[in-house]
Amino acid sequence: MIDRVSEALKDFLKQESAGGIVLIASAALALLIANSPLAPAYFGTLETKLNVSFGDFAIDKALLLWINDGLMAIFFFLIGLEVKREIIDGQLSSWDKASLPLAAAIGGMALPALIFVAFNINSPESIGGWAIPAATDIAFALGILSLLGPRVPVAMKALLLAIAVIDDIGAITVIALFYTGEIKTDMLIGGGVVLALLFALGRARIASTIPYVLLTVVMWVFVLKSGVHATLAGVTAAMMVPMVARDGTHLLEHMEHALHKWVAFVIIPIFGFANAGVTLIGLSPADLLAPLPLGIALGLLIGKQLGIVGFAWIAVKAGFAKLPDGVGWRKIHGLSMLAAIGFTMSLFIGNLAFVNPTQVDAVKLGVLSGSLVAAFAGYFMIKSALPDEVAEDQREATPAE
Repeated sequence: MIDRVSEALKDFLKQESAGGIVLIASAALALLIANSPLAPAYFGTLETKLNVSFGDFAIDKALLLWINDGLMAIFFFLIGLEVKREIIDGQLSSWDKASLPLAAAIGGMALPALIFVAFNINSPESIGGWAIPAATDIAFALGILSLLGPRVPVAMKALLLAIAVIDDIGAITVIALFYTGEIKTDMLIGGGVVLALLFALGRARIASTIPYVLLTVVMWVFVLKSGVHATLAGVTAAMMVPMVARDGTHLLEHMEHALHKWVAFVIIPIFGFANAGVTLIGLSPADLLAPLPLGIALGLLIGKQLGIVGFAWIAVKAGFAKLPDGVGWRKIHGLSMLAAIGFTMSLFIGNLAFVNPTQVDAVKLGVLSGSLVAAFAGYFMIKSALPDEVAEDQREATPAE
């Protein structure tokens, strides 16, 4: 069991790291196109309306919303699978494993939100974006970490992953509680009925993936029409998938593995490409220093450091948690900076918080600038910490004269 979980973790980290590199490239391409003669075609394509109807039942959305509400539901389904696995037999399966990332993640969500509020307290039109800097983009962060190669301890990658998973749980909760529109009770009841069917499938430990997929799609439609954000259907449905099916198949792990490549190399890069494009032509320092983008950028850059390192230090000193072997405070500090890469989840929450195009562009500026600085700073902070450990290991390996 331990070997299987270890291999699953290594496979996850490998795919997420590679996917992070692809995500970086897709975001850079979007910025390039959005500031080129191709910009009208780029923005025009994203605004193209697509209609899917079944009799009187229709879904009519712009392409951008199909990506954000539809494709991202698959991403959130994968998050649900990962969260369940981590809680049952992964990095969050015991207090010893979960205590440090739990403390760090709580601080890493709370402090960025408080810093954002401090900068936007006198801007009531912007205060709704308080959750934007609380998010962490695990794919982007692991992609940067992978650039440092095998010198990075596996325990360090696992800690970053655990912090990000807890962060995702927090983000999902925030979306459900604070970014839900007017509720349509009949649609919500329909989604509840489908959820009950999924629960029954899980309890029966049905081995086929087909009924889970079909019912999840139906549930997504109901939730989309209910007013609750549709991506939450993906998370909830994933929680119904059993770890082990009746025939002995590791069903949850099988579905997680099958989805990883599609999410890491197709869905997330498409989301990044569709949402990272912002026109920088004519941009002035005043635009970057406005309360909304500045609150996001500093919430990420300062809030994540203070929150993750500060809460982790308190937890360790209070005896609630302990540092993993081979991971000192300099590495924790570097990880806190990589956790400040908000990107995917920050942009996603920003799209929920604001509909005004000017505010959405301001969100992109804050997220992109903060995440870019965090990526470079985190890389060099961790790189500077690694040689010290290598030298120490060499000294310990040298026999005393």
